[in-house]
Amino acid sequence: MTKLIERLPEKWRGWLPLLLMLIFPVLGALYKLVNRPTEQVYYLGTKFDEATPFIKYFALPYGVWIFFIYVCIVYFFFKDRKSYYRALLLYTVCALSCYIIYMVFQTYVPRPIVTGNDPFSWIVKYIYNRDQPFNCFPSIHCFSSYMVMRMILSSPARNRVNATLISSMSLIIIASTLFIKQHVVADAIGGVILVEFYIFIFFSLPSLYRSRSSKGSVHQRGFNA
Repeated sequence: MTKLIERLPEKWRGWLPLLLMLIFPVLGALYKLVNRPTEQVYYLGTKFDEATPFIKYFALPYGVWIFFIYVCIVYFFFKDRKSYYRALLLYTVCALSCYIIYMVFQTYVPRPIVTGNDPFSWIVKYIYNRDQPFNCFPSIHCFSSYMVMRMILSSPARNRVNATLISSMSLIIIASTLFIKQHVVADAIGGVILVEFYIFIFFSLPSLYRSRSSKGSVHQRGFNA
């Protein structure tokens, strides 16, 4: 494999890390294995969720979600390679964590009957037909949308335009999960907590450890002097 890579033109080698995005179809195949009801399912809805109106127009941002995530991650590849790798790691571990939770604690969201024949109703029907009303907590749509927003807001490549565009679209997608009755608030909160947990484990905690180790080394050298 190394010899094969060495034979590639140098300008092509820089694109090889994009192959890591092949993890997405693998994770998609794994999701199909858990996208089915178990013997017992739970409902985490609240009065707020029940009062939230069904708005079919939000089916559009909900439907383009995965393409939005792909675009953001590719953008990180070109603008901030560290955020690219971090986003792939976070998405992978968060998705796998969701699958494990789905297998042991499966929730559902009751969905309305869609009778319209307009394009937005068709999109909702397609979404409902493609994705079962199970495997809701935590929300994959919500954790991944929050993840790319979190990445851009902490990225050195951040500017007013990309931060506004990515953050706005992320929040719209998260809202769409509630307005088309695919998720409840608890699912969205669970997704956010999941991302923050792994950011702390993989990035914040090691950084804190390195900082303390560095201070300890400086203190020790000063004592020895």
